[in-house]
Amino acid sequence: MPENQNVEWKEFWKDEYLKWICGFANAQGGKLIIGKSDNGRPIGIENSKKLLEDIPNKIQSQLGIICDVNLIEENSIEIIEIIVKPYDNAISYQGKYHYRSGSTKQELKGKALNDFLLKKSGKTWDDIIENRATLDDIDPNAIEAFIKAAVISKRMPFIERETNTEVVLDNLLLRENGLIKRSAIVLFGKNPCKFYINAFVKIGRFGKTDDDLIFQEVVEGNAFQIADKTLEILDKKFLISPISYDGLHRIEKWEYPYKAVRETIINAIVHRDYFGAPVQISVYDDKIMIWNEGKLPEGFSIEDLKKKHTSRPYNPTIASVFFKGGLIEAWGRGTINIISECLKAGLPEPSFESVFGGISVKLFKPYTEKHLIEKGLNERQIKAVLYCKENDFITNGIYQSISETSERTATRDLEFLTEIGVFEKVGEKKGTKYKLIRV
Repeated sequence: MPENQNVEWKEFWKDEYLKWICGFANAQGGKLIIGKSDNGRPIGIENSKKLLEDIPNKIQSQLGIICDVNLIEENSIEIIEIIVKPYDNAISYQGKYHYRSGSTKQELKGKALNDFLLKKSGKTWDDIIENRATLDDIDPNAIEAFIKAAVISKRMPFIERETNTEVVLDNLLLRENGLIKRSAIVLFGKNPCKFYINAFVKIGRFGKTDDDLIFQEVVEGNAFQIADKTLEILDKKFLISPISYDGLHRIEKWEYPYKAVRETIINAIVHRDYFGAPVQISVYDDKIMIWNEGKLPEGFSIEDLKKKHTSRPYNPTIASVFFKGGLIEAWGRGTINIISECLKAGLPEPSFESVFGGISVKLFKPYTEKHLIEKGLNERQIKAVLYCKENDFITNGIYQSISETSERTATRDLEFLTEIGVFEKVGEKKGTKYKLIRV
């Protein structure tokens, strides 16, 4: 059996290897093989009978767990196999917690240890009691505003006339034994930053590079206030609103689809790690990036965000209250809606990345030259896309003219742009036109 995430080889037994057994028990389980060299060659063991008695006793007395310890033969050489099951509760060795990750063993400390213990206890960060908080830290105006939203959303109509803050918090599972949970402070606190120093959103307007910060804003308040204030500040100070007219009526639109921006910001607030850095929104000439500290659920990939997936929020209690207030759906469609709204508006598909210990979402402006270059289009193709952006459609003849190229090259380029979903082909033969779809 090769050495891997679930198998570790050791030439002889040392009591310190109880750390490895502890690490396996806290992860997905595994096997510790005694009597093999680093390259997996069986070299055998001495005093096998004594080890078969000592090792199980040491595991039970020092770790409090039971493992199968077997004497087996490989190529007529005796080795010991210790089979470790994964445990639902946290296992410690001499007061320290170890965890098997990949092919290494790690001693868990700080935030990693806190997250591990929460997971093993079946709790999430937002479901923990905040012992420093009392009802005086809850904003009654925030509760009142939520009640109105919950009634309008028809998800909690029965609280329409409820005036008792404690009853509302209990209905939302934001208290336990009369004590306030962290989620209550984040959602309805008068000053969440008093308890969680980074519970705010930071917005920056950048020039050509990340070093060129032009101006910035900090948005504080409870989670609902932050969502509203952030959208308002983006609209008034950071984004340009394209203006059009319907007769005499002035129409102002968002630079990016409002629903996509709103959904992205709410996702960042709901799924962020509140012990980590603040939510950060970076606005550039050609894109906007929203980043929050946190990680995807176990077993999820970035690609899973682009298709229908189960809803597994990082802060389920906070997510539940946002749902009941009508701000989010509960079916894991948030990221799909972000993509859909951008494509519907003729913008490039948003990008999702796991970066700097968090998740970033980038929304792009439509068909900027910089973005087209990043997508790998050549100079002729970029010229055609930008032409189509201004003139609604392009033909083979126009392509030849603006690119000073042959009919054959124009046909090949137009077919390529159609295949990758940039252009839509309309009509046949001499009447064929190409219209812009998206990049």
